[in-house]
Amino acid sequence: MITDFGLKLEGLLIYTRGSHKSKKEGICSMEKSILQETTKLANGVEMPVFGLGVWKSSNKEAADSVQVAIKNGYRLIDTAKQYGNQPGVGYGIQQALKDNRLNRKDLFITTKVFNGDQGYETTLKAFEEQLKQLRLTYLDLLLIHWPVDGKYVDTWHAVEKLYREGKVRAIGISNFNEEKIQELLEAGTVMPQVNQMEFNPLVQEESLFTYMNGIGMAMEAWGPLGGGEALSNPAVEKIAQAHDKSVAQVILRFDYQMGAITIPKSAHEERIIANSQIDDFVLSPDEVAEIKALNQEKHSIWYPSFAWHKGSETTGVKDEVSHWDDVEEYMNKPVQ
Repeated sequence: MITDFGLKLEGLLIYTRGSHKSKKEGICSMEKSILQETTKLANGVEMPVFGLGVWKSSNKEAADSVQVAIKNGYRLIDTAKQYGNQPGVGYGIQQALKDNRLNRKDLFITTKVFNGDQGYETTLKAFEEQLKQLRLTYLDLLLIHWPVDGKYVDTWHAVEKLYREGKVRAIGISNFNEEKIQELLEAGTVMPQVNQMEFNPLVQEESLFTYMNGIGMAMEAWGPLGGGEALSNPAVEKIAQAHDKSVAQVILRFDYQMGAITIPKSAHEERIIANSQIDDFVLSPDEVAEIKALNQEKHSIWYPSFAWHKGSETTGVKDEVSHWDDVEEYMNKPVQ
């Protein structure tokens, strides 16, 4: 059973943000950039509320986008072994630290346990290689990427061990529904501080979000823009026109106001900058309601999609690390 919640009840986040809303001060001014804003996780660690994702990026793309993002004020970087670009992210981090005269503690770096590495001993072994690829001595957040049937509890015990050893500052999960979260709470001793879920106007996870909020677990959004269907929605386009913003900015603002930590991906500097420029307007209650009405609660990928899920062994996707031709180049590329 959970014995270490790290939970301060008086500091729980209220998951409907207006302008910049702290946990105890309510709405404050917009003078502070969203890139500087943090939320306090259940164990007391401060996590940026907005960052950069690098899914489907080559090592070069990841390295370049990480450097651009950090140069422009981003401090949260999210990757995963499955993306195949940890070496590029690691190089980008080190080059950006040097170029911008920052310290490691200024950044918040997240990666994930690969599905194919799950299990107690295999998770511990793989973690050391992940640190090496990222050129880091510790992580700020380690997530279990998916709840692989028959393995995720043992994997969680390994993640707890890494947390207790000080190799990660916070630990969490990704793509866990309420039933699987409850299983971890019963089997583990440390509560997951974050659950990273597909979250956007089309998949709002209302029931899960309410449950997580009730136990002090932060929601982090992957796929925060919702793809073409959300980006071309007439209602969202109309709201964007009213605020003289792009549709993407309106959606990211919606994610933010709903209380989700958000990590949009882009390999283009102008979009990386534009994505974060959402702190100079506020969606009205009516506008929020319009976007909330788009909810379909339909995941783009879910448990039956994978071969590790019971009943999908012969039809599901087998887990593979994305292969990029530039892996070795970025494993050994010296910082300039």
